[in-house]
Amino acid sequence: MIKNETTADILKESLFNPKKLPKEAEEVLKDFDTIIQGLLPLNSKQFSKLPDDIRELSHQLTDERDTRRTAYMNEKVTLSAYTRYFMWWNLVRLTRLFSNIDLSKADIKDGDACIDLGSGPLTAVIALWLSRPELRALNLTWYCVDISPTALSLGEDLFLSVSARTLSEEMENKWKIIRVKGQLGTSIKRKAKLLICANMFNEVFQSESRPLDFLAKKYSEDLTRYGDKKTSYLVIEPGIPRSARFISLLRDTFIRKDMSITAPCSHCETCPMDGRLLKGPHMNKTADSNRTGKWCNFAFPVKNAPEKLQKLSAAAKIPKERVVLSFVFATPAAEENKGLVKNESAAQKSDKTVLLRIASDPIRLSEKIGFYACSRLGLVLYIPKKGQLTFSGDLVEVSLPKREPKKDFKSGAIIIE
Repeated sequence: MIKNETTADILKESLFNPKKLPKEAEEVLKDFDTIIQGLLPLNSKQFSKLPDDIRELSHQLTDERDTRRTAYMNEKVTLSAYTRYFMWWNLVRLTRLFSNIDLSKADIKDGDACIDLGSGPLTAVIALWLSRPELRALNLTWYCVDISPTALSLGEDLFLSVSARTLSEEMENKWKIIRVKGQLGTSIKRKAKLLICANMFNEVFQSESRPLDFLAKKYSEDLTRYGDKKTSYLVIEPGIPRSARFISLLRDTFIRKDMSITAPCSHCETCPMDGRLLKGPHMNKTADSNRTGKWCNFAFPVKNAPEKLQKLSAAAKIPKERVVLSFVFATPAAEENKGLVKNESAAQKSDKTVLLRIASDPIRLSEKIGFYACSRLGLVLYIPKKGQLTFSGDLVEVSLPKREPKKDFKSGAIIIE
């Protein structure tokens, strides 16, 4: 076990700091159901059925997905349940993430085009508008691609309603929405400066029997056709093992394309939390015996989520205690930093510290609390100093071990205390 006695551990950044979310975004999220009601109204009888509709849609999206219609979002009842529950929760998690990651690396400029693939009711676009007020001053063209024109139409109306609530009277909405009925592979006439996919691949590969490593390479090629050397890619998926495995594989393809991984990775080495040992129809049968089987995901508690949303979740009998996601944010690399992540440059690689990205909930040890973390050293079991607040998603700088470290018997992780 290695103790860092000479240098204090330093919190470099958090993924989910609630204080980074603009106050006006909190207000919009708090009353998002009111905005939906103004555009997709329900009567009292329909409201009474809403929890059942949400629960039914949840079954369709999970255990009954094989029988779900491809264009399910064109149905009014389904779209109502989706926006009032799933979209609302997605806005909660995306706004928290978007307000904390370093979007400056995407270098979005006035006049740029952006693409939102699998846009649905424009959830990601609305989340970005809410969480990054500095982008509202830019003339941006958003190509929002989805197979459901009904969802896209409602999404644009929701976006206009949200933007009207957040703009002062003298300001105009400078974001142009272009709705595109289509899917991954549909042609777009402009190259994107920023491409976002939120929860798209989770649905795309649900019916796939081909291995995830093959799919990651295929979809990576599909994604990069929408961009050029100046394009950044932000892919967010549910924090479940299969999606986390896919994200890890997608990360590898971006690194091979000489891109920087701006978040969440603290290194560009082999992912120590790639989920390779997890069982499932897409997992390799001959996994490396040295793999840990840990999968990369990040979570935050729902205590700051809108109270009305939490009550609706309880009524639908699918309450949440935490919000979980897996993601990768790949940005163009400077020539000297190709193949490296933003957080750890070539100079830092020879330094006396290492960056740890906390990627687990607290783990109760015999007398202390630990966390699994990702690093260029591999998987780490990090034990913070007494009194140090540590959360999933935190990026912590710690002193490099001076001696050969002990390893956790269960996971094989290097122990740093």
